[in-house]
Amino acid sequence: MRIERVVAHRCALPLVRPFRTSFGTEYTKDVLLLEVTTDLGVGWGECVAAPDPLYSHEFNEAVLLVWRDHLVPRLMGRDLGAEEVPALLGPVRGHPMARGALELAVIDAQLRASGESFASYLGAVHARIPCGVSTGIPDDDSIDTLVREVDGYVAEGYRRVKLKIQPGWDLEPVRVIRERHPDIPLQVDANQAYSRRDIEHLSGLDEFDLILVEQPIHEEDYLGHRLLAERMRTPVCLDESVLSADNAESLIDYGACEIVNIKAGRVGGYLSARAIHDMAVARGVPVWCGGMVETGIGRAANVALAALPGFTLPGDTSASSRFFSLDVTEPFVMDAEGMMTVPTGPGLGVTPIPEVLADLSVGSDVLAQR
Repeated sequence: MRIERVVAHRCALPLVRPFRTSFGTEYTKDVLLLEVTTDLGVGWGECVAAPDPLYSHEFNEAVLLVWRDHLVPRLMGRDLGAEEVPALLGPVRGHPMARGALELAVIDAQLRASGESFASYLGAVHARIPCGVSTGIPDDDSIDTLVREVDGYVAEGYRRVKLKIQPGWDLEPVRVIRERHPDIPLQVDANQAYSRRDIEHLSGLDEFDLILVEQPIHEEDYLGHRLLAERMRTPVCLDESVLSADNAESLIDYGACEIVNIKAGRVGGYLSARAIHDMAVARGVPVWCGGMVETGIGRAANVALAALPGFTLPGDTSASSRFFSLDVTEPFVMDAEGMMTVPTGPGLGVTPIPEVLADLSVGSDVLAQR
C-alpha cells in the first residue's frame, strides 16, 4: 500500500451542553480529521488533541505542524502495511495523539481494501458493548443542575455514570447522586486536580461505593497515587499517567494503579492500546475505554476497542447525541438496554457524510501529495 495524499480537515462541532472539567470548559469540539488516500483506497483517522495544551502538551496547531513536517513524510513514497507505521513513526519523540490519528487512518484504509472490520482486526469478541456516560461540572455550580443531567442519562438507559470532580466540588455532589441512584455503577474523575495533601479528604469518597477514582493526582506523582491507593478502599485508576504498555505495567507493579483507563490517542494509537489491554489481561487488571468527546470516526474506533475481552468495565462509549446534535458520520445510537452495536463494516465501518463534513468544516490542509 502506498500513500498518495494526506488531508487534514479542521471541523467545529457545537456541543449540546458545555462540558466542564478542571482543565476548562468546552462549548464546541474543535477536531482534526485526517483523510489518507492510498493506492488501495481512503482511510480516516481522528486526532483527540484540543485547541489549547491543557489536557495534554499536544494541541491542534502543533499537530498540523508535526504531521506535515515530521510524521507524514516518514510514510510517503513507501510500500507499507499498517503494522509498520509505529516503527516508522517511532523516531519522532512524543506527539502520541498525532501519531495515533495517522496510524488509525492507515489501518482504516488497509482494512477497507481487505474487507475486514476494525473490531475483527483488533481481536474484538463482543457484538455489543455497554454504554457509559461522563458528566461535566455544571457551569452554574449547581447540584440541582447535575441531578437533572444525571437523571436524564439514567432514564435513557446508560449503564454507568462518571462524575467530574475537583476541590470544592466532590463529596457533596457525589453523595447526592449516590443517594438518588443507589444502584447505578458510579465513578469519579479528577483530571489531576488534587495533591498528596488531599489524600485524607479523597478517602471520604469510600462511603459512596464507587467503581473507581480516576487520575486524582498529578500524572507524574506516582508515589502520591500509591499512597492514596494504600489509604483508600476505592480502586485508583490512572488515565493521564498511562503512556504505554511498559509504563502501565510499571505503575501496576509499583502499586500506583489498580485499574487502567485506555485512551488510544493518549498512548499513541490503537495498536499501543491493544498492547496495554493484552498486558492488563495477563496481569488480571481491569481496563476500560476512555473518551475524548470524539466524533463518529473516533467513536467507531473506541467502540471496536471496547469490544476486546479485557474491557470488563463500561467505558466512555456514549451515544453521539450525548455531545452532538449533528455528528460527522451517521450517529452512534444506544439501544433500550444501554448497549451499543460494534460496527462490522470494512475498516471503521463509518465515513464522514460529505455534506455534513462540508457544513462542519472550518478549513482543510493538504499535508502531502504525490
